[in-house]
This record gives sequence, C-alpha cells and structure tokens, in this order.
Amino acid sequence: MPAPPLTRDVGAKPIEPTFRPVGAGRALRAAAVDFYHQSWRLAAFNTVLSGVVLAIVYAIVWVLPILAVLLLLVGPLAAALMHCAVRLAQEDELRFGDAVVGLRLHWRRGLVLAVVNLAAALLALIALRFYGTERWLFTIFVVDVLVVFVLVQLVLWPRVVHDRERPLGQLAGDALSDFLRRPLATIGFALELAVVNALGLAAGALPFLTLTIAYSFLAAAHFALPRSPLRDPLAE
Repeated sequence: MPAPPLTRDVGAKPIEPTFRPVGAGRALRAAAVDFYHQSWRLAAFNTVLSGVVLAIVYAIVWVLPILAVLLLLVGPLAAALMHCAVRLAQEDELRFGDAVVGLRLHWRRGLVLAVVNLAAALLALIALRFYGTERWLFTIFVVDVLVVFVLVQLVLWPRVVHDRERPLGQLAGDALSDFLRRPLATIGFALELAVVNALGLAAGALPFLTLTIAYSFLAAAHFALPRSPLRDPLAE
C-alpha cells in the first residue's frame, strides 16, 4: 500500500509543502545537525552499502561473472539509504526499521536507476575511448554531458524517494529543470560534497565507509527537496 502523506496529526489534511530552494551551505549545515543526532543509525546503513561496494571491487578484481549482480544490488540499497535520509530530513525521525521499509518501497526504482547509471557509465567509457584525444571537441562534449548527468543524480534520487507515486521520467525532467534553474548552486554543492568525501578518505577508509556516504545522501535530501512544514513552519 502507498505510504500516507506527511501530516501533523491524525485526521489532518495532507501537508503540501511549497518548494523553497535550499542553498548548498544550509543543506550541508542541516545535514550535519541531523547526522549528529542519528549518526549511529546512519553509520550502520552506510556500512551495509559500503560492504556491497567493496564486494563489487573484489568482483572486479577476482570474480567478474558476479559483478553485474552486485552492481544491480547497489541501486536498491542506495534507494533504501536515501529513504532513511529523506525521512530524517523531512520528519526529523529515523528508526532501523526505516531501512527495511525503504528497501521494500523503492527497490524497483533503485534497480532501474542502477541500470540507467551503469548504462550511462558504459556508454561514456565507450565514447571517450572512441574519440580519444584526436577528436577532442567530441571528448569535451561527452565529459560535459557526463558531468551534467552526475549532477542531476544529486537532485533526482531524493525526488524519486519522496515522490514515489510520480513516473520516473517526469521526476527526471523535474530534476533536470531544477539543475538548470540553479546550476551554480548545484555545482557548488557537488564540489562541497566531493571535499567532504575526500576528507573522509584522507582520514582513512573507515570514516568514508561508515559516515561520509550517508552524510552525502542526507545533504542531498536537504538540498533537493522542499523544506517540510513538520520541521520548518515558515515552509507552509
């Protein structure tokens, strides 16, 4: 059954928040506050996702036949983690059971997005190898398209989880429109997330595998979605 829309109390009308773009700095600060309060749960979710990613790396090196299956598993698990991030960002609540609920609700869309991302990566790799340095204009064009594709993912995944009743194609169009409305903010947000993850890697594999990925998902949820009236009365 579809999950009921967010409400203030039983019997209240569903809340329809208006979209007020959140800046990169505010999104990162809000994510830091939320992450502080729920860090132990988010660290557990992050660790599960990282374990699958490490299994993929192992498969790339040693067991190529199972690589495709593991790659497809990342999508549903990432969707479940994003469900937790969206719930925390919108409702300021999170339980371990939310990961199971997220996996049950969003595994199909996570799988579809994993296939799309894998196909895009393969096509980009083929195009870059084909054009090489001899046709550098085409190479630059491919890189630009790939960068835009990655940036759109930052605002697409939270929308896919938050608006799960809407078609994926429509959500992808909205995510692209959102990026085109505020390209500098999105690029700045992506660069700041890259710095956060680089610092996590510099601190060691453990912080990256247990903390920074979940924080990035939470920050993306704050950045891409309208501020919920449950957390910000001014959003009504």
